[in-house]
Amino acid sequence: MGTKKLTLLVLAAGMGSRYGGLKQIDPVGPNGETIIDYSIYDAQRAGFDRVVFVIRHDIETQFKEIVGARFEKNIAVDYVFQELDQLPPGFSVPAGRKKPWGTGQAILMAAEVIREPFAAINADDFYGPDSFRQLAGHLRLGNDDYAMVGFTLRNTLSEFGSVARGVCRADGKQYLESVTEVVGIEKDGTGAKYQGAQGTVRFTGDEVVSMNMWGFNPGLFEHLRRQFVEFLKQQGQQEKSEFYIPLAVNDLVAAKRARVKVLPTSDSWFGVTYREDRPRVSHGIRNLIQRGDYPQKLWA
Repeated sequence: MGTKKLTLLVLAAGMGSRYGGLKQIDPVGPNGETIIDYSIYDAQRAGFDRVVFVIRHDIETQFKEIVGARFEKNIAVDYVFQELDQLPPGFSVPAGRKKPWGTGQAILMAAEVIREPFAAINADDFYGPDSFRQLAGHLRLGNDDYAMVGFTLRNTLSEFGSVARGVCRADGKQYLESVTEVVGIEKDGTGAKYQGAQGTVRFTGDEVVSMNMWGFNPGLFEHLRRQFVEFLKQQGQQEKSEFYIPLAVNDLVAAKRARVKVLPTSDSWFGVTYREDRPRVSHGIRNLIQRGDYPQKLWA
C-alpha cells in the first residue's frame, strides 16, 4: 500500500463563468452534495491526502465560502490561481481575449505547490470510486509513467445533444498511443456517431475515451512550461485558442518524452454538459447510494 503522499488537483477556474456565478453550484446528492463533494470523498477514500483547487481571483471569496470550507475539516486544502495574464516573460495578452489559456495552463499554475505525485480532474465531472482507486494505485508505484483513466464511450454520452471526447488508442500493454479530440459525438443506439469530413463516422460505443482524469508526477511541469511557450508562439495572438492538457500529453507521447498507462474503468462518468443532464446525474448518484457505493449523507 505504501504511505506515499498524493495530491488531487481540481481544475475549477472555469466554474463561475460556466454557472453564471457560484451560487448556482447545483446540488446533485440527497443532502445538497455537489459533484465536487463526491470527487473529494472518493479521492480521500482512495488515499489522497490533499486537494489543490485551481480557481480565479474573482471567484476566490465565494469559492472558499461555498466550496472550500466544506472540506477543510476533512482534508488539507490549498488554492492556486489561473489568470489570463499569467504568461511567461515576453508574451502579452492579445486585445479582446477574455478567457484564460485552457487546462494545460491551469495545471501549470500548481507547479509551485505540488512536489508529489498528483491526479488532475475537472471540477464538474463525476468520475466514480473505481477511477480514483486505480489512479491512487498507479501513483503509489512511484515510477515515471503518467496515467489516464479510460472510460467506455457509451458510459459518457448525453441524451440531450452532442459531446466532445478524447478518443484514445493504446498499444497491447495498455500504454497510450494517441488521444484524438472528436467533437459532435451523438448517441446512436448502443453506439455513437459524428459527422466527419467524409460523412457519418460510427462508433461501437466500446471505444476508450479520456475524460480529463490524469495521473502525473511533478516532472510534468517542466514539460508544460516548454510546451506553453511553444503554444504561445504559435497561437498566443488568437482570441480563443486554448492550451489543452490532452494535446500536451499527446505531444509528449509522440515525442517519446512520456509514457502514459491507460487505466480502464467501467465506472459511469456523469457530467452536466447540458442543463437537462442534471436529473440524470442525481438519479445516477441515487442508484449508487442504493447499491452501497456511497452513504446517504456524504460528510455525516
